[in-house]
Amino acid sequence: MLGPVINTVTVIICALIGTFLHGGIPERFKDTIMKALGLTVLLLGLLGAFEVQHFVLLIFSMVLGSIMGEILDIDGNLDRMGKWIEKKAGKGEGSVAKGFVTASLIFCVGSMAVVGALQSGLTGDHEMLIAKSIIDGFTSIILASTMGFGVIFSAVIIFIYEGSIAFGASYIKDFLSTEVVNEISSVGGLLIAALGLNFLEIKRIKVANMLPALLIPFIYFIIKDFFPNFF
Repeated sequence: MLGPVINTVTVIICALIGTFLHGGIPERFKDTIMKALGLTVLLLGLLGAFEVQHFVLLIFSMVLGSIMGEILDIDGNLDRMGKWIEKKAGKGEGSVAKGFVTASLIFCVGSMAVVGALQSGLTGDHEMLIAKSIIDGFTSIILASTMGFGVIFSAVIIFIYEGSIAFGASYIKDFLSTEVVNEISSVGGLLIAALGLNFLEIKRIKVANMLPALLIPFIYFIIKDFFPNFF
């Protein structure tokens, strides 16, 4: 669990730094920084998505995952959680909710979060999550300086998400082949690219409602292993 803890603490510290800088950055700089960050996130996501080996599986994952997400209303639930935090903190205008939801998605959707947490849980190798912590640290400074202190609360989601994967990795290691991890990473890359579009304000996409798509490749390969004659 050391890897998830390092990632969580790093985001908290850096988000606090970004929050401190929040009032000292002119609005035009914030807007440009957000657009630059959006382009970076878009590129990062596309690079991951281009690693896909089973394109049809990617399509089914996105479609079925989106349907599941809409039924569960993950985006709405995250937004309501952010607004609840916002209400308790006495802030308004949706700034806390926006920072919380955006940061949680950026830090948790990517392949580094999944693969790094798996390595941390299976082998005790925390190197990838430490590298991710450095990236997340700089990102959280930028996000918090533009969106406010709501970014800090994303650390809770990071710990639960990565910690759960690391803890549960030993129980599902027999199903985690390189092929499975690659397909999950490809789906994650596409979701990150969608986040980049949100940053650029090209189109508002409910990325949170697409998160169940990450589960579809895992489920597919389990079924394939049990029923090889049908695939």
